[in-house]
Amino acid sequence: MEVRKLYEQAGQGQLFDHWESLSPSDQQALVQNLSSVASKNDPKKLVSDCQQAISLSKTMANQGGSIEPLPASSYQSVIGDEKAKQEYWQLGLDAIIKGEVGVILMAGGQGTRLGSSQPKGCYDIGLPSGKSLFQIQAEKILRLQTLTRTSHLIPWYIMTSKPTRTDTEEFFKNHDFFGLKASQVTFFNQGTLPAFDLNGEKLLLASPTELVESPDGNGGLYRALRDNKLLQDFAIKGIKHVYMYCVDNVLSKVADPVFIGFAIKHKFELATKAVRKRDAHESVGLIATRQGKPCVIEYSEISKELAEARDADGLLQFRAANIVNHYYSVDLLHRELDNWCTKIPYHIAKKKISFFNAETVETVKVTIPNGIKLEQFIFDVFPTVPLNKFGCLEVERREEFAPLKNGRGSSNDNAETSRKAYLDLGTSRLKKAGATVKDGVEVEVSGKISYSGENLSQFKDHIFDKPNQILENCH
Repeated sequence: MEVRKLYEQAGQGQLFDHWESLSPSDQQALVQNLSSVASKNDPKKLVSDCQQAISLSKTMANQGGSIEPLPASSYQSVIGDEKAKQEYWQLGLDAIIKGEVGVILMAGGQGTRLGSSQPKGCYDIGLPSGKSLFQIQAEKILRLQTLTRTSHLIPWYIMTSKPTRTDTEEFFKNHDFFGLKASQVTFFNQGTLPAFDLNGEKLLLASPTELVESPDGNGGLYRALRDNKLLQDFAIKGIKHVYMYCVDNVLSKVADPVFIGFAIKHKFELATKAVRKRDAHESVGLIATRQGKPCVIEYSEISKELAEARDADGLLQFRAANIVNHYYSVDLLHRELDNWCTKIPYHIAKKKISFFNAETVETVKVTIPNGIKLEQFIFDVFPTVPLNKFGCLEVERREEFAPLKNGRGSSNDNAETSRKAYLDLGTSRLKKAGATVKDGVEVEVSGKISYSGENLSQFKDHIFDKPNQILENCH
């Protein structure tokens, strides 16, 4: 049996310890499962990759190399710079009008930490309208399409995972794609990787016939793009620019023309958004350079002195907080995607993993971490891009970043903080447009009406004095 030999050569003979106890159909199922995994990842290389990831985890905190903020040529803030925002907006909008922009949404996560069994994008953060994250984001695309005044639809590529794919598709169908055309939405799955024991030596079985597998991290996006042949789809549709974001940020400016225009103007091939750190010691990844190459560094990797260092304007030198919101030129993806799929490292996450014990022929539930899940990080490709082709745009946190990470009642980044951020933003834009909003009143402004504050002058002199008001349609 070729499959068995392949795994035994990789030191994984334990996967067949219970072979004799299996029925012929279960034997066949085990072989098929192992064969499917091996077709994507050579077992011997998997073991080697896991060992390398373990070694990497021990050296991460001491990587060495000089850490510096991004140079001015790669970094710009548009906070308070309306002239730059307007210029970039028009450039980005022109690209959308030409049909050159595609949007990738990373939506593979489940809402388990939020107390939900649904995909995270289905989650209702408690807005008066009861809209899900998916609907909020779809309506931003609808509004942009209205603003372009062309027949071009913005292609929306939604990366799901094996556990969320079916539920996500059904959710979209049940809601008529939130007003979008079904033809402009493409679902594709991120990959999975087998799990190991804590030593990174032995693969774990989930059942008598299946390995334990888990999503391969946000860096799995690159392999998913390749394996699902999305570059070919970009070529067919004429897409030159890709906007990528995560589902759990209710304020994400989907297909943001300002960000796209920023990248186009400066001929950046990869760009990322950042918000300012709240304070010197906020626990966030920072966009910076190491040995002259762009990267994301963990807050634990810089000294107290560096974390607190300030520039001539009194701002933190290291202030560019990573929000996992990227721009890619399609030319770059064509050149580097295969490279990224094979060269970026794996990282380990020690987890509590229930597993099938072949010796006792039973499933074991655990209460402490007993295994390793492998994952890749999306930003590990940053150092492969020349610094003169890499850009970072600083944007206003209150307008663009309110992540949903934790369950209700937690101290931050939860449904309550996301809800408040969304309502506060809509309310402040109404006030800026000349409306009066009574103290304590929050108004929900639909993305279908306004993308970034435009089109609200119709509410000038209007008084909002009732709770839970929803502006869904233009008057």
